[in-house]
Amino acid sequence: MELAAEIRDLHKYYDLGAVIVKALRGVTAEFPKGDFVAIMGASGSGKSTLLNILGALDRPTHGEYILGGSDTSVLSDDDLSAIRNEMIGFIFQSYNLIPQFTVLENIAVPLQYQRNGKGVGVSQMNWCRELADRVGLADRLDHRPTQLSGGQQQRVAIARALVNDPQIILADEPTGNLDTETEAEIMQVLTDLNVEGRTILMVTHEMSVARLAKRQLHLTDGQKVFDGVPTAETLAPGSLVPTAVPSPPPTAVSDGSDVYSVDNPDDDGSPGDDWDG
Repeated sequence: MELAAEIRDLHKYYDLGAVIVKALRGVTAEFPKGDFVAIMGASGSGKSTLLNILGALDRPTHGEYILGGSDTSVLSDDDLSAIRNEMIGFIFQSYNLIPQFTVLENIAVPLQYQRNGKGVGVSQMNWCRELADRVGLADRLDHRPTQLSGGQQQRVAIARALVNDPQIILADEPTGNLDTETEAEIMQVLTDLNVEGRTILMVTHEMSVARLAKRQLHLTDGQKVFDGVPTAETLAPGSLVPTAVPSPPPTAVSDGSDVYSVDNPDDDGSPGDDWDG
C-alpha cells in the first residue's frame, strides 16, 4: 500500500500566554493514495488544526508528518512552500478567489508560484482552459467571481486545486456555503476525481457529505476517536456519530479539557510551539 501522506503521534499546542491550548494530542493516521477521507468533529475538536498541518500551512509541535515520502519537519520554510504548491491542492468553503481576476486567471494562480520560475506560458493557459471546461465553466472564462453563483465559484476553486496536478486535494467544508442541489453537484465532481485516483482529505460536519467518502476520521478534544467506515455496530441508537473505535483506544485518556494553565507546563512534556510561522 503506497501512502500519499502519514501522520505519526501528532501534537499541536498553541501558547496563548495565560494558557496553552492543546489542539491535537497524539493523532496517528495513514492516508493511502486514492483514499477519500471525511475528517469530522465538533467545533474545537482539532479538525481545522489537522487540516492546516496536512496542508503544510503549519507545523506540529511534536510528531511527524510524512508527505509523499518526505518528513516535512526537516524541510526549510522555502522547501515546505514549494512542496505545498506542487503536491497539494486546496478547496475552501469561502472559495478564496481573487475578485479582480477572471475565471481563467484564478485557475492559473498556483502556476505563478512554481519552483521552476518559468511563469505561465501558452501551454499552461491551455491546461487552465481544459480544467475550466472539465468543471463546466468553458463559457465563463472571462467572468469574475461576482458574476458567478456559489456553485460556479466552487468549481473555479476545484479547477485551481487541480492545476498543478497535486497528489492530495484538501477540502475544507467544500459544500458549506451551497444549497442542497449544488452540494450534490460539487460532491459528484469530487467523487469523480477520487475515482480517477486522486487522494481527497475533506473536513465536513455534514453526514450526508461524509457518507460519500470511503472512510471517516473523527476527532474529539484533539484525539482520534474513530477511523474507519461507520456501521450499525459503531453507531449509537438514533445517532450518526460513531461511538466505538475499530482499533484499541490509546492508553492515555484525556479529561476532556483542551486548555491548560502555564503554571504547570510540564504535565504532558514540554508544551509550546517550536515554529514561529
